[in-house]
Amino acid sequence: MTDWLSPAEWDALRLSLRVSFWATFASLPLGLFVAHALARWRFPGHGLLNGLVHLPLVLPPVVTGYLLLLTFGRRGWVGQWLDEWFGIVFAFRWTGAALAAAIMAFPLMARAIRLSIEAVDPRLEEAAGSLGASRPWTWTTVTLPLILPGVIAGAILAFAKAMGEFGATITFVSNIPGQTQTLPSAIYAFLQVPGGEPAAARLVLVSIAVAMTALILSEWLARRLARRVAGR
Repeated sequence: MTDWLSPAEWDALRLSLRVSFWATFASLPLGLFVAHALARWRFPGHGLLNGLVHLPLVLPPVVTGYLLLLTFGRRGWVGQWLDEWFGIVFAFRWTGAALAAAIMAFPLMARAIRLSIEAVDPRLEEAAGSLGASRPWTWTTVTLPLILPGVIAGAILAFAKAMGEFGATITFVSNIPGQTQTLPSAIYAFLQVPGGEPAAARLVLVSIAVAMTALILSEWLARRLARRVAGR
């Protein structure tokens, strides 16, 4: 496979894997918190939070990328502050690609985890509390093991979604080879030049292989963990 892909294609693949990993890893704690809040808590703004979580699914990805540019760009109200005080820059960097991918993939992760939490009988958590367990300890020892299949499935689905993110990423961080050019961006770039179709086709096959592997792995892990939780 080393000879099958050119150095530029390998760069795009490696960057996509890097972006997807960090997008998933960094958003997982927030995904757990938001999913738990939506599943278990009732508070003013519950519907608004639910809408904001799912908004990237219905907004055009280019709109999401433009909003990221306005917010986290060097002149954005958050991006300028991060740059001046901490030297952190997202726009036109691979970290910005990870941020865009995380936002686009977050609804899939949060929804999968939320459904898993809603499937847990609250009486199990109440029983642990009645025995003196604190809420954090109950969540760690009772809820988390039961929802682990959903957490794993949501994380892998988010990873696969991040691998395929294009619109928000190219709007926010452009398409710079070796720096922000992920697999979808590379496919797009190869299709714009004469003779680039073979390279684009190779990357399409790689994208399909990675996505299918992620989906199969997600299903396998979810079933395996579910059997373990059930004691079978």
